[in-house]
Amino acid sequence: MSDTRVPTTDPHPQAGTTPAPSSAIPAPPAATTPATTLLTPLGLLTVLLGAALPLIDFFIVNVALPTIDEDLRAGPAMLEMVVAGYGVSYAMLLVLGGRLGDMIGRRRLFLWGLAAFGVTSLACGLAPDAWTLVIARVAQGGAAALLLPQVLATIQATTAGKRRAKAVSLYGGTAGVSSAVGQVLGGLLVSADLAGSGWRAVFLVNVPIAAAAWLLAARTVPETRSPHPSRVDGTGTVLLAVSLITLLLPLTEGRAAGWPLWSWLLLGVFPFVAVAFVLVERRAEQVGRTPLVPPSLLRIPSVHSGLAMLVPFSVGFGGFMFVVAVALQNGLHYGPFAAGLSLAPLCATFFLASLAGPRLVQRFGRRVVLTGSLIQASGLLALALTFRAGWPDVSVAGLAPGMAVLGVGQGLVLPVLVRIVLSELPATQAGVGSGVMVTTQQSGLALGVATLGTLFLALLPSLGIRDALLSVLLAQLLIVLGTTALALRLPRAVR
Repeated sequence: MSDTRVPTTDPHPQAGTTPAPSSAIPAPPAATTPATTLLTPLGLLTVLLGAALPLIDFFIVNVALPTIDEDLRAGPAMLEMVVAGYGVSYAMLLVLGGRLGDMIGRRRLFLWGLAAFGVTSLACGLAPDAWTLVIARVAQGGAAALLLPQVLATIQATTAGKRRAKAVSLYGGTAGVSSAVGQVLGGLLVSADLAGSGWRAVFLVNVPIAAAAWLLAARTVPETRSPHPSRVDGTGTVLLAVSLITLLLPLTEGRAAGWPLWSWLLLGVFPFVAVAFVLVERRAEQVGRTPLVPPSLLRIPSVHSGLAMLVPFSVGFGGFMFVVAVALQNGLHYGPFAAGLSLAPLCATFFLASLAGPRLVQRFGRRVVLTGSLIQASGLLALALTFRAGWPDVSVAGLAPGMAVLGVGQGLVLPVLVRIVLSELPATQAGVGSGVMVTTQQSGLALGVATLGTLFLALLPSLGIRDALLSVLLAQLLIVLGTTALALRLPRAVR
């Protein structure tokens, strides 16, 4: 097998092992500083395929949950764990995955992640009972955490100027479209019941895709790593993991388990562990060590303003995808295929808007995000009115206009936010910066499922499915209006 391995240094050497304050980190001139190693179009396609797999799998299971419940007799608590196990382990290990890629090679970690993702997907698809499926999903989330941070880090380290802007926009489009495609594909596979596989096909389909991506990556993805690799921040890694577990686990599992004492204890512990993590990371940077999440990285204006908007956007997006999947199947009695198909207009317009993003943002800057947020709000309002007026006879075609408008708005927001967060990121911190951003996005998606999903399920007994759904859409509309205000803090011009 041929190999395109090339020099392993990043395009912009690091001056020292301790990140400098944001004011001391000059952003490399994107138009004039070429990357030492180039990512070919086929290599870019390959890493984007690798990025799509973990994102698709976060959502693909939503439409398969009723079938899993019927086949494995899982029950509500176990079904929550099928979703939460993947999301928590994925979010918990993302930053570590980015740091390991910086240390031992991003291409190498990408290949390891693809192989592990394929094996754990096979384990999910062959699971004989609910507990085995939960354990396999936790392992699958860990594999995804090895894989995904290497994508943005590789793009940052092997592209520059307009090529980087286009690649980052394509990544943002892939991230958004993959989330919706997951539910469309999941509905199609469950309905097709290939060879009697039923829900198992939503996991087994990953195996040949991961294998093909592995073969392509071995030939087309260049190797890069930080020229000054540092030791893993063990204390920071443990504290970040405990912080995410104490927040995400009770929020995703507490309702299904009846809010037992342990869920409240974990939520009570969370703020103390989170503060301890911040203090440890700050101290590590002050004494010259390299923390897991360098505080100076978060002081870069484009990073902190972009992440501040990415959190509520992801919360709304994650909650919407989960609630709509449940409402369409349980309220409108859509089958898995129809429930997935209803999101197809959102997928299409999201992708088209993300393709237009690079040219629009070059001309209009942050106004693209402001406009996208307002369009997203219009789409949510249109869907709410459609559900209110047509329930319970709302067709897939009747949902299409609102879904299409929503997709345009989201497609103008997410890819631009990704580009903003990465725009001033030093190439030597590409891995950790990508890990921080993806962890923020993933945690937001999980929080959206936990908070908006819990709101929806809590309102069902008293309001019914339609009014519970309308309440969640109203809550998401308020979140979108909040993100519109946060867009005013973004840099006026986007590199």
